Amino acid sequence: MNAVNSEKIVGMKAIFLDVGNTLRILRKEEPHRAAARNEIAKLVGTQQDPDSFVAELDRRYKIYRKWAFENMVEASEKELWTRWLLPDYPADNIASLSAPLTYQFRQSMGRRVVAEGGAETIIELYKRGYVLGIISNVITEREIPDWLEADGLAQYFKSVMLSSVFGKRKPDASIYLEAARQAEVATEQCVYVGDNFARDVEGTRNAGFGMIIIMPDKEDKDMELTPEQTPDLVIDRLTDLLSIFPPISAE
Repeated sequence: MNAVNSEKIVGMKAIFLDVGNTLRILRKEEPHRAAARNEIAKLVGTQQDPDSFVAELDRRYKIYRKWAFENMVEASEKELWTRWLLPDYPADNIASLSAPLTYQFRQSMGRRVVAEGGAETIIELYKRGYVLGIISNVITEREIPDWLEADGLAQYFKSVMLSSVFGKRKPDASIYLEAARQAEVATEQCVYVGDNFARDVEGTRNAGFGMIIIMPDKEDKDMELTPEQTPDLVIDRLTDLLSIFPPISAE
């Protein structure tokens, strides 16, 4: 963890977190993934082998992601399935199944678990007086809110901005600006904690956030960064935030 200007830290009032590879970690457990592939095939009603069927979905999903990245937009679940992933199936039926299909498709990638110390970090930052929020690029509309409710964490987040609901993806500045508006905190007093040096730093800076922290994947830790990719702080684990942000003093 590198050092950062203490005066900048004192001015921060809200902390926004990414979800994937930040607040939750993906574990590629094959039995879990296989069960999800079987469930997708069952939902759709295909007689095709589940593994080959989902492999084709993965191929189509990569095409969708390229389009989404280039345009900085996110399709709704219904549009994702009827336009991109299963356009060769009856649209009305696939649209009605879009939520469970999205959930199982994400499960086919692996099982997601809260990062070590993640829940404790969230609760402690909330107790210290910070407004908390989520800003995440995801294709699911309900999985994140449902998970927060199930784990008893929803009460700690004032703003939950998901690209699948908002329609725009990071690094588009609008998703950050809307998150800050919902949190009722000036952007210059907002922190963003993400995992991607390029996307997360660019979007946060363009939105005028006061501070950007990156918790990178192991393979990205030693990459050479341009000034546009350089965050204010790099951390190793989510619990490091507790060493950075002290309780907010009552004015």
